[in-house]
Amino acid sequence: MKLHVIGIDLGKTVFHLVGLDSTGRVVTRKRCSRTQLLTFTANLQVQLIGMEACSGAHFLGRALREQGHEVRLMPAQYVKPYVQTNKSDYLAIAEAVQRPRMRFVPIKTEEQLDLQALHRVRERWVMRRTAVVNQIRSLLLERGLTLPKGRSHLDKQLPRILEDAELHLSDSFRVLLAQLQLELQQLAARIEEMDRVIQNTARENEACQRLTEIPGVGPVTATALIAAVGNASAFGKGRKLSAWMGIVPGEYTTGGKQKLLGISKRGNKYLRRLFIQGARSVLQQRHQQAPGLSEWLAQLLARTHQNVVVVALANKLVRMSWAVLCKNERYRAPVFAGTA
Repeated sequence: MKLHVIGIDLGKTVFHLVGLDSTGRVVTRKRCSRTQLLTFTANLQVQLIGMEACSGAHFLGRALREQGHEVRLMPAQYVKPYVQTNKSDYLAIAEAVQRPRMRFVPIKTEEQLDLQALHRVRERWVMRRTAVVNQIRSLLLERGLTLPKGRSHLDKQLPRILEDAELHLSDSFRVLLAQLQLELQQLAARIEEMDRVIQNTARENEACQRLTEIPGVGPVTATALIAAVGNASAFGKGRKLSAWMGIVPGEYTTGGKQKLLGISKRGNKYLRRLFIQGARSVLQQRHQQAPGLSEWLAQLLARTHQNVVVVALANKLVRMSWAVLCKNERYRAPVFAGTA
């Protein structure tokens, strides 16, 4: 069978697909399992296959590419406008994948998915550790015990609180605190193990080594960026990558009048947070940076708020990262002259 385009609506075990000819007429509809789908497409001549970028899409995309098909993944929110009347996602997918201005998601390699899994599990453990710390602090506050901000103060004072008999804490409450302390220690050990894996990966990956030469970009940020965008070739320029991360001004334009807002905060919030944290650390040590970067930061600080400077620096770091990845170059310190 020869088709022009196929739209596949992915599921856990059941897949729906629709095939269109060059005129847009529906030629075939099928409901099949994963094995049946790959068997069907193996003997099929089709110019384009479209799917939503959801769970399992990257695996299936690689499998279809191995069969010789051209596969494109699309964000689900960009497919939604093509849904007509009743819910028929596969028809909308087949229509959307043919649009010339549609934005597509690069298919991730197994190495990228492995890195992405490391970061997602590590982030969940970090969030869980923060939740446990906050719970311990709130429980102690109910007993009139306040601790300074910071996890290090809790780590130092919690053993003393457990051993201090003059605090008149009940035995059941001490057992509870001991269990929470044990949970914190287990989470810390898991996070440290993941950090070692990430650092080893960064040392073995040449692209990560080049990224870590950029100020504010460490092994965690470098591996997270590669897991998300690969070599960043899907972005035509650095600004598109920073826009994808939401580190550019939002815009509201009407009647030909443009109004710039705060940062859009679109896209990958995990990467955005990592680059913002990296920019903040660079700003705190700005006097130790290259003269061009240090001078640029000094002029920005002279005329705007520190938080605005942090976001501007994060934007610059993202653009530098794009150049290092996409152009396969090493980091060169910026040369700055004149006003920012």
